[in-house]
Amino acid sequence: MEGCSKYCTYCVVPYTRGDEMSRPFADVMREVGELVERGVSELTLLGQNVNAWRGATEDGESADLAFLLRAIAALDRVQRLRYTTSHPKEMTQRLIEVYADTPKLASHLHLPVQSGSDRILAAMKRGYTALEYKSLVRKLRAARPDIVLTSDFIVGFPGETERDFEATMKLIEEIGFDSSFSFTYSPRPGTPAAEMVDDTPQEIKAERLHRLQVRIGEQEQVVSRAMLGSVQRVLVEGVSKRDGRELAGRADNNRAGGDLMRGILSHGWTQMPTDKTFGVSPCFIRANQWL
Repeated sequence: MEGCSKYCTYCVVPYTRGDEMSRPFADVMREVGELVERGVSELTLLGQNVNAWRGATEDGESADLAFLLRAIAALDRVQRLRYTTSHPKEMTQRLIEVYADTPKLASHLHLPVQSGSDRILAAMKRGYTALEYKSLVRKLRAARPDIVLTSDFIVGFPGETERDFEATMKLIEEIGFDSSFSFTYSPRPGTPAAEMVDDTPQEIKAERLHRLQVRIGEQEQVVSRAMLGSVQRVLVEGVSKRDGRELAGRADNNRAGGDLMRGILSHGWTQMPTDKTFGVSPCFIRANQWL
C-alpha cells in the first residue's frame, strides 16, 4: 500500500504521497502467486503504514492485514512472511493473533514508537501513549514470546526536555529493542512541526542520540547472547558483501547470517547452529555444519 493518513506533525509523507491507498486483495494474491512460481519463498509486504491495509476478497468478504497474511501463509511454497513499516495505532488484536497461529510470520516486528514521552508523542500527533505502546508489546510477546522488536526514534523534537528524553530511555530499557533507526530532529518544510520553536541545541541533540544508540547497541548484544547455542533457520540470499568467502542470509528474527565455513551450491533454506557473535551490529552467525 502507499501513502499515509496519520499526519504526524513532523512527517511529509501525507503531503508528498497522499493518503493511504490499499492495493486490492486480488492484485496482491496474484503477484504473490507469480513470485512463488518463480521460486520466491520469503515475501515482505511493504507500505508506509502497511498494517492499515484494508481490502475485500473477490466474493466481497472484508479483509485486513491479518486476513491477508493468513491467506499468503496458506500457500505451501511460501516459507516466511514479513511486513514493514507498521504504526502502533493499527496494531490490532486480530493482527497480534497472527503471531500466535501463523509460524510462517517472522519473529521480528518494526514498530516505530518515536519517543517515550507522552507530551512529545502528543506534540508529534502519534495517537498513543507510552503505556499504550507497552501494552501492545505485552500482547505481542504473549502471542510470540521470542519476537524481536525494532523501532524508530526522533531525538530533540521541538520542546523536548531532558525529562522527556529520559522517558524515552526508560521505555527503551523496559522494551529491550534490538535495533533502531534513530535521528536528531530536523524540520521538514510544510509540516506543522516546522512552525514549532526548535529550541534544543544541536550539540544536546547529538549527545542524546549517542546515549540512545549506545544503549540500544547494548540491548542488541543481549539478544545476540540469547541466540548462542540455538539453531536458526536461515534463507541464504547470496555471497556476503562483508567477505566473498561467506554467504549472507537472514534468520527468522532478521539477524544476518555470515562467516559460513562451508559453501552452498544454490541459494536456499538451511539450519545453522549459532556458536559465536561478531561485532555489535549486525550479529554474524558461524555455521559449523548444515542440518
